[in-house]
Amino acid sequence: MSRNKKFSFNSKAVMLCCLAFLMVPSGLAFAAPNKSFPQHTTYTSGSIKPSNVTQTTMDNSVQTKWDSWKAAYLKPAGTGKYYVKYQSDGSTVSEAHGYGMLATVIMAGYDSSAQTYFDGLYKYYQAHPSDNNAYLMAWKQNSSFQNVEGADSATDGDMDIAYSLLLADRQWGSAGTINYLQAAKNIINAIMQNDVNQSKWTLRLGDWATDGAFDTATRPSDFMLNHLKAFQQATGDTKWNNVIDKTYTIINSIYTGYSSTTGLLPDFVVLNGSTYKPAPANFLEDVSDSYYGYNSCRIPWRITTDYLMTGDNRALPQLTQLNTWIKGKVNSNPSSVKDGYKLNGTVTGSGGSGAFYSPFGVSAMTNSSNQTWLNSVWTKTANSSSEGYYEDSIKLFSMIVMSGNWWTY
Repeated sequence: MSRNKKFSFNSKAVMLCCLAFLMVPSGLAFAAPNKSFPQHTTYTSGSIKPSNVTQTTMDNSVQTKWDSWKAAYLKPAGTGKYYVKYQSDGSTVSEAHGYGMLATVIMAGYDSSAQTYFDGLYKYYQAHPSDNNAYLMAWKQNSSFQNVEGADSATDGDMDIAYSLLLADRQWGSAGTINYLQAAKNIINAIMQNDVNQSKWTLRLGDWATDGAFDTATRPSDFMLNHLKAFQQATGDTKWNNVIDKTYTIINSIYTGYSSTTGLLPDFVVLNGSTYKPAPANFLEDVSDSYYGYNSCRIPWRITTDYLMTGDNRALPQLTQLNTWIKGKVNSNPSSVKDGYKLNGTVTGSGGSGAFYSPFGVSAMTNSSNQTWLNSVWTKTANSSSEGYYEDSIKLFSMIVMSGNWWTY
């Protein structure tokens, strides 16, 4: 159903609405979803999807992955609240929370309890504001749901939460208990205020990163360009165009200057004079801060999704080189992908990880020359077993995109 016809008669919608009503406490009623899973989105011209399985098989595989993910990681957090279990000790982070909100809004329709989960996740987000801006989320909580390690934010979690609220407005409308659109605008404006360096127009690492080298540093795995475009559309704030343009500039600066033979981008980027370059070792996390590691493994999913949805080709040369390099590096065998590389392609990882091989399936979608490789990555990902919260989350989102079921605001 289209968004402006959500109350017209539609047997599927009525069934879903009834199911949703039965899943919530008496007196509460949720709207039937406007964009039920599966969506079968038409991506940009010339892009491809896996061709070795049917669309129904892909949809079913995504549903199976979602069911497993939900059972393992989506947990109650007190009355009316839900959170995403990040580690076995029960702790969580805002990154995981953003993933949970994105997944629940996308899987609505298939999962009749999706809005219950989404609203519970939203209430948990509300209960854990950053000390720097109450619309941003404190980045980490322990198993007792207490903020730990500083009640400040991480940009990626803030961005996914904001984007999920925009999708929730499209999915359920904003006339119910939660005004999703207004909530989205509140956090989007807070991101601009606290997570963006408005002199350089770069995405900060979080609302805490306002001093010294941290103030001008950025993290390529936060380059969610489709999110940024939606933020501009929803708010009308043209400053987001500055962030979008600068993000593309940094992608191509690092690619042409440091990884022209691979297309790899590092975990962190710093400003050196007027030039952006890979961060030095131990800049924030460890010796691999300048490598393609456990942050940047998400880049083929994040950046390619924008191309698939908008056709904006400003990052396409980097993605094209990335596809060429990885296929050659592993002889088109996703099982040979390692969990870490220097930007020149030298292996630094010691094993395989779904967080690394599955996003390459998304980047493969840019060109039909990658069809066999895409088919192999899909099969590897769809048939993979659980590896843990991080890997399983990235595999789920990569499969949603590969199957044609990502949609945008």
